[in-house]
Amino acid sequence: MMRSKKSDEWQSIQESSIWDLHEEEEIIFSVLKLSFDELKSSSLKQCFAYCSMFIKDFTIEKDCLIELWMAQGLLHPSPNSSSLDMEDVGNKYFNILLANSFFQDVRKDGNNVITHCKMHDLVHDLAELVSKSRSKDSNEDRHMPQISTSTLHGIPKGNIHKLRSMFLKGEVSGNILPRFKGLRVLQFQGVCIDELPISIGKLKHLRYLDISATTINKLPQSIGKLYNLQTLRMHDLYPEEFPKELQNLINLRHIYFDKGYEMKYPVGMGRLNNLQSLSFCIVGKERGRGIEELGGLKHLKGELSIYDLEHVRDGEEANKAKLAQKTNIRRLRFEWRWDKSSAINNDMDVLEGLEPHSGLEILEICKFSGDTFPPWMMCRDLFSSLKILRIDYAKNLIEWTEAAVLPTETMVVFPRLEELLLRNCDQLKSAPTHFPCLKKLEIDSMNSGMPIANINTQLTTLTHLTIKKIRGLASLPEGMLKNNKSLSYLEIENCPEFTCIAADVFGCCPSLESLHISSCPNLRTLPDGLHTLLSLKELIIMGCESLECIPVTHGLASLCEFTIFHCHELSVLPEGLECCTSLQMLTISFCSKITSIPITHGLPSLRQLQISNCDKLSSLPRGLQHCTSLQHLSINSCQNL
Repeated sequence: MMRSKKSDEWQSIQESSIWDLHEEEEIIFSVLKLSFDELKSSSLKQCFAYCSMFIKDFTIEKDCLIELWMAQGLLHPSPNSSSLDMEDVGNKYFNILLANSFFQDVRKDGNNVITHCKMHDLVHDLAELVSKSRSKDSNEDRHMPQISTSTLHGIPKGNIHKLRSMFLKGEVSGNILPRFKGLRVLQFQGVCIDELPISIGKLKHLRYLDISATTINKLPQSIGKLYNLQTLRMHDLYPEEFPKELQNLINLRHIYFDKGYEMKYPVGMGRLNNLQSLSFCIVGKERGRGIEELGGLKHLKGELSIYDLEHVRDGEEANKAKLAQKTNIRRLRFEWRWDKSSAINNDMDVLEGLEPHSGLEILEICKFSGDTFPPWMMCRDLFSSLKILRIDYAKNLIEWTEAAVLPTETMVVFPRLEELLLRNCDQLKSAPTHFPCLKKLEIDSMNSGMPIANINTQLTTLTHLTIKKIRGLASLPEGMLKNNKSLSYLEIENCPEFTCIAADVFGCCPSLESLHISSCPNLRTLPDGLHTLLSLKELIIMGCESLECIPVTHGLASLCEFTIFHCHELSVLPEGLECCTSLQMLTISFCSKITSIPITHGLPSLRQLQISNCDKLSSLPRGLQHCTSLQHLSINSCQNL
């Protein structure tokens, strides 16, 4: 493989400072070089080399990187894969580079999709070396990262036409931009500039423009002349209005801007029929801002939020958005305003016209004032792919019933639902019982404990359970802890009638790692068998004024954090505290009846001990001097100490 190198490439490699590395780094670099040589596609190798544009240790946004590759013309699909978009090729390339360890420290969003990554310094060095050795022109001549205005003026005339990328770090005079006619990428991100030069329109070959986080408050009309522009990034930018010429960017595939208060949404977005990324749409009454603008945007992907739906006349008009045809949209949000000017409530009709495709994964409906949901929401084929469902502030929702096939049968409407949130549904009295894949359940602010009892009937898959502000709930539904063996997080908060979690937890919750109980004024004791929670790492009890006993006699082997706060009736700490040999943080605060802390032989892992407002505490624990890992000790407002 190395034999194929041309003499100028060998010369570049021979003169590189990479050979100043230490022995261990040389080995790693050699492995990386072999991995690079194994990459079969020339375009893929160029994509890797382009990553040298970023400074070392820079957090790279995945989508941004793919759009930069695309702007350089590196992502054209092969004849055998003509059905792939350039973005699909970019994702494929990214995954190959990731699999070959050229990227690291990946970050993911809530849907487990990679959004950011970094490059190791040695990988960055390799990218720089490759970019120089593969061309007679140095990478710096074609792609200039972090370039200042003075450097820009100093570029030789002979090299001006070669420049393809500029990441500017200072304001640039408008009269110099037209000199760089071959420019594909121009980034002003974070630069303190008040206006975009009018001459920007002369960069006919520009495909990527980023003016995010600048102080620009108005875009020039000339931006509409960038007919080849594929990506326009305007995050953290709130111009007074968008020029109508924006609709001339017919090759635009990705546009990013943020929703501002009372912002003027761009007019004529429906003409940008190559758009794939459009995170939101604000419906207006004016021509060019109606919901029908979404109709022709058949390539939209990812997520889309539609705001101000009160401006949509009826279901027929809503249907012009053609959401059912946009099969690549995975997340939808529909939102009305609370302060609707019209007295006519047509929300249900409009929502019926907004029927999406059946493969939708996340659906959010906000400030909806209809009495019932439309028929398409009652159909299993919408919900068959749904993973997250949140119902919030449905103040008038009384019944959520099972979907019946026959009088004696029910159907599983949510076969893949993993996360369910019910919040501020004060009047809800019932809920379905069939959630075969539910992992995360949160019920917050409800006047009845019946919905959680209904949902619990057949649950066996829970990993997270959060219960807050539930009136009339005295304990968890029977069997909830024993049936959900994978439960790792349990939180109970502000349940005024709550007196008991369960009779005991023997044989329950082998995976439970976090237990949070707060603001349950009638809770008197925790269940027996706490010492059998072998995975428990975090036990936090706050605002349980009636709590008298924490029955831990044998210790909790995995416990790392133990917090007791505002438990005024608790007079003794658990006997097994000293057996919690993994304990690192212990906090005891506002426990006015505590007289002693049962630590005699020390806790070997304890790093932080905080004691405050324990009025009857008369002495520090005798084994404190044996807590040899202690780093932080805080004692405050213990008047009898």
